[in-house]
Amino acid sequence: MKTFLILGAGTGGTMMANKLSKRLDRQEWKIVLVDRDETHYYQPGFLFLPFEYYAPEKVYQPKRKFVPSGVEFILSDIELIEPDANKVTLTKDKQVIHYDQLLLATGTDIHPEEIEGMNEGGWRKNIFDFYTFEGAMALRGFLKNFNGGRVVLNIAEMPIKCPVAPLEFMYLADYYFKQRGIRNKVDLVFTTPLSGAFTKPVSAKLLGDVMTKKGIHTEADFAVSGVDSGKNTISSYDGREIKYDLLVTIPTNMGAEVIGRSGMGDDLNFVPTNKFTLQSDKHQNVWVIGDATNIPASKAGSVVHYSAETLIENVISAVEGKELEAKFDGHSTCHIVSGNNKSLLIDFSYETEPLPGLYPFPVVGPFPLLKESTFNYLGKLAFKWVYWNIMLKGIPFPLPPEYSIAGKQRVA
Repeated sequence: MKTFLILGAGTGGTMMANKLSKRLDRQEWKIVLVDRDETHYYQPGFLFLPFEYYAPEKVYQPKRKFVPSGVEFILSDIELIEPDANKVTLTKDKQVIHYDQLLLATGTDIHPEEIEGMNEGGWRKNIFDFYTFEGAMALRGFLKNFNGGRVVLNIAEMPIKCPVAPLEFMYLADYYFKQRGIRNKVDLVFTTPLSGAFTKPVSAKLLGDVMTKKGIHTEADFAVSGVDSGKNTISSYDGREIKYDLLVTIPTNMGAEVIGRSGMGDDLNFVPTNKFTLQSDKHQNVWVIGDATNIPASKAGSVVHYSAETLIENVISAVEGKELEAKFDGHSTCHIVSGNNKSLLIDFSYETEPLPGLYPFPVVGPFPLLKESTFNYLGKLAFKWVYWNIMLKGIPFPLPPEYSIAGKQRVA
C-alpha cells in the first residue's frame, strides 16, 4: 500500500483530500491528512467579525466534518519533514510517517514579533490584527467602545494573505463609523510598503480615487521600522512617524515554521514551487498548494480553488508515470467589499492585470469588474455557502478554472 500524505487540513489540504479520495485507486493508495488544530475557520469571515457582520460561530466548523470517508486524519503538529528520505516526524508520540507522495498545504501565519515593538505593551490593547480569529474578536470588542481618533492600518511587507483585505477593512471602517454617526470624529490612514493603494495601472486609473472619495489618507512607500506603544506611534525607515489611537496591523506573513526547520523554504518559509505545475522545485514527489507556495499569485481562496484543478490532474499524471500537462495560469478572482452593501470585483492572472468588463460571462455578466456593485456584494456573501458546501468538499465548480479574457476590455 502506497501513502499519499497531506500536511495541513486548511482550505487546500481539505479540498485536495476530497479530490484525491475520488481519483486515487483506494486499493493501492492510503491517504493520510495531518493537522494540529481541530477547528476549520472560514478566514474571509475574519474581516467581518470586527464590524459585527457575522456572529463568531458562523466562521468555524470542525475539520473532521470535511474529511472524506476512508482518509486517515491525525491531529498533531509536525516536527520535521525529510524529503530526501520521504518521511515526516510528528510531534505526537514522535510518530514517523513514510510517504510516496507528499502535499504541503501548511499555510501562512502572522508574525508581529518581526516588527520592533509591535507585540509589546499595546498588543491586543490598541494594536490588533484581524488575520486571526482571536485578533478579529479582540478588535471587535475594542471597536464597540471606540468613539473617535486616528485609525491607522499598516501592511508590514508583502506577500500577505488576501492582498485586498486591508483595503476592504478601510472601506468597511469608513462605512461602520458612518453608521455609528462618528465618521467625522475618525481619521482613517492607510499605510502600505507599495507605491499606492492600487498598484496595477488599470486598477489605479479606475479605482485610484476611491480612497480619496471616502476620506481615507494613503501613506505609500511606508516601510515600517517599528512601533512605539508608549507614544502610540508607528515609524518608517525614511523617518516618517504617524500617531495612532488604534493601530490595525497586517504583520509579516510567513510560512509554517516546520518548513524552515526542514530546510524546504525561502527566507519567509514559503516553498519554492513551479508556478505552472505546482510541483516542488526540488522534489518530484512533493506538491504544494495555497499559502504555502512562493508562486507569484495572490494568497487567496480563489487561487486555491483554481489551482487545485491543475494540481489534481498533475498528481494523477505523476502517479501514473505520465508527463505533467496541466498548467496553472495564476488565475485569481477577488471581491473588495466597499461598504454600503456594495463590492468591487477583480479578475486577473499571471500575465493579465485586472481589467474592466463583466464576469464570468461576456454581455450577461452579471458581475461588473472594477466597479462597485450590489451584485458583487451578493456574490461575496454567497461565497461563504459555496466555501462550506462545494469548495471544501472538492466538488467541481461550474466555471472553468482558467483565466479568460472574454468579456473584458483592454484599457490604454
